[in-house]
Amino acid sequence: MTSSVSSQRDGSPSFHGRHVTVAGLGVSGIPAAKVLHGLGAKVTVVNDGDDARAREQAAQLQALGVTVRLGDGATLPEGTDLIVTAPGWKPDKPLFVAAAKAGVPVWGDVELAWRLRGPDAAPWLCVTGTNGKTTTVQMLASILTAAGLRTAAVGNIGVSLLDAVLGDEPYDVLAVELSSYQLHWAPSLRAHSAAVLNLAPDHLDWHGSMEAYAADKGRIYEGNRVACVYNVADGATEDLVREADVEEGCRAVGFTLGPPAPSQLGVVEGLLVDRAFVENRQRNAQELAEVSDVRPSAPHNIANALAAAALARAFGVAPAAVREGLRAFRPDAHRIAHVADVGGVAYVDDSKATNTHAAQASLAAYESIVWIAGGLAKGAVFDELVAGSAKHLRGAVLMGADRALIREALARHAPEVPVVDLDRTDTGAMLQAVTEAQRLAQPGDTVLLAPACASMDMFTNYNQRGDAFAAAVRELEA
Repeated sequence: MTSSVSSQRDGSPSFHGRHVTVAGLGVSGIPAAKVLHGLGAKVTVVNDGDDARAREQAAQLQALGVTVRLGDGATLPEGTDLIVTAPGWKPDKPLFVAAAKAGVPVWGDVELAWRLRGPDAAPWLCVTGTNGKTTTVQMLASILTAAGLRTAAVGNIGVSLLDAVLGDEPYDVLAVELSSYQLHWAPSLRAHSAAVLNLAPDHLDWHGSMEAYAADKGRIYEGNRVACVYNVADGATEDLVREADVEEGCRAVGFTLGPPAPSQLGVVEGLLVDRAFVENRQRNAQELAEVSDVRPSAPHNIANALAAAALARAFGVAPAAVREGLRAFRPDAHRIAHVADVGGVAYVDDSKATNTHAAQASLAAYESIVWIAGGLAKGAVFDELVAGSAKHLRGAVLMGADRALIREALARHAPEVPVVDLDRTDTGAMLQAVTEAQRLAQPGDTVLLAPACASMDMFTNYNQRGDAFAAAVRELEA
């Protein structure tokens, strides 16, 4: 649908005097409302909630002259020319149904940022996928920085995209993390190069089907100029490349944990190598880094590093900067983080493994594991995860509201694995879980927190869950 917002001479939209409705307060809605108000739009913010936090946020915007309607996110304000929505608002909400009937376009904050870029704006290198987005974008930003480029990790993390495109500091290139929600509401986005890391069922309650979820992920490839980076081990990502409408000359570039074919990056004898961005790629390969330069060197993290390297190489970054950037990178907390060794047993915190796909990658990284799992399943099933990981399991300790689903999958596919079922959901359960895991573990084993579930039944978020695990391990050391 074509926006009714007019354009200025440089092609960027003019909002002066336009009626724009911002759907949702919060991390994206408030900055969007402020930017639009500053550009001369008549802004109305609508929000479903009407709690103390929302009223405090509303007061800040109202002081600027922005109209705010709390407790009413369903009604389309009269005269609306455009809706700018928070990414998490579902497409079937009554507000958007009314907008479609009225011919009012809907943008997300990513679309708004894309439209507001200046004529000399920095190119975007974009990353999406079910798992690994944040780590890959941070690796990419580290590599670009090592190459001497002015960059930032933006989108779902780091610097706000609106701040990045409107701020005084000019960037050479942006490393952009994008969720399926954000991509759904960003129809005009056209990246320099982009990667889809992997695809597994997630957020299906929002998208309605796996097909719709994959289609929104695939939007990241639309209009790419240089490279569409895909995962050789995940054929669905290559399918999205085939379906994309890209600029003439844009190439498909794969990454693999095995030896790379031409137009791929991969691993050969402990080295990360490039057979995509080299002369005579049929015969030549370029060493980029050693596997040991990637920390931690778990298989899925090596895959993240290869995807980041592919995007950097698509932008013309030299091999030496890839190596330097990977060596300098340190992952965020709670991502396959080694906490301690106690009694010859390693304790690893991967609390960020909040779905089965992430947990499967984590479990594949270690030979013999006592697995701590459970929480909110979000509609997930665990048979494939357990069947594929059974050979690695010394034992399992289950906790959280939906632990029975994992217990039943273990009974079906790994009946010989001893299971401790903790019938408690208080935050103190973590200490008991770690103590039980210690009892099951033998020297050389890894006690791995990879819950395969969300955390909100017991914890504020996965960070608090990981902190509780680390604190419990420190008690074992005492």
